[in-house]
Amino acid sequence: MKPPVPLIGFGQVRHTRLRPRRHAFAYPGYFLMLPLRSLHRQAPQPGQWDINRGGALSFFETDHGDGRAPEQGGAIAWLDEVLRREGIHDATGEAWLQTFPRVLGYTFKPVSFWYCHRAANDQDGCLRAIVVEVNNTFGERHCYVLDAPRYGVEQRADKVFHVSPFNPVQGHYRFRFMRSEHGEHGEQGGQARTVARVDFYDDIVADAAVLKTSLSGTLQPITTAALRRAVWRYPAMTLAAVLRIHAQALRLWLKKVPFFRKPAPPQSFVSR
Repeated sequence: MKPPVPLIGFGQVRHTRLRPRRHAFAYPGYFLMLPLRSLHRQAPQPGQWDINRGGALSFFETDHGDGRAPEQGGAIAWLDEVLRREGIHDATGEAWLQTFPRVLGYTFKPVSFWYCHRAANDQDGCLRAIVVEVNNTFGERHCYVLDAPRYGVEQRADKVFHVSPFNPVQGHYRFRFMRSEHGEHGEQGGQARTVARVDFYDDIVADAAVLKTSLSGTLQPITTAALRRAVWRYPAMTLAAVLRIHAQALRLWLKKVPFFRKPAPPQSFVSR
């Protein structure tokens, strides 16, 4: 059985605010989908794209979790500690990380998703947990652990972490993850399409969403051609994301959407 290969997904980020003023936007872009546990086990191949190595488009494990270096076990060691603390001991299979890369050395990752699987000989390596890693523009980070998720089935978590000044730290998130495979090779054939939806409910109006967001894309193996396409089409994607966040904030302010001051971050780095 061939080891899984790192993937890149080309797609779209969508945001739709429903209350108290309607506001929507969508941007094209791309993201990485990395089999980090396998990449830790494999020796780097000359000439191939690899993690923890600089370049026009790169990925460094220190940008995730508690920032530990590869010689300390890297992000995988952090992830395993988080799962054990949450009582999840059987997510020892592949850990696919969906995240945004560094582009020209600059990084900002509003949200990353860790898809944690059981071992291949344990229920055929099915999905066991998802860790949602959220960063805000104040340099703070928080993780939501979703236990026993299933593709296409909604998961919920109480909101405890400040992200946008136009949303209060109350209510809950509803997550839904979808994956469709096209062709016999699945992810390794680069034909999979993935969608991650995160909707915010403030619980002020019963069962009425405030914000609906999604990150979607079609996956293909990371090759020199795919990297060139990403960098040339979106040469400053991560910097553009920060600029767009502030531009959209200005538009919300002009629409007189209520503003909420930033509270102190939660005492716990991880919530269930």
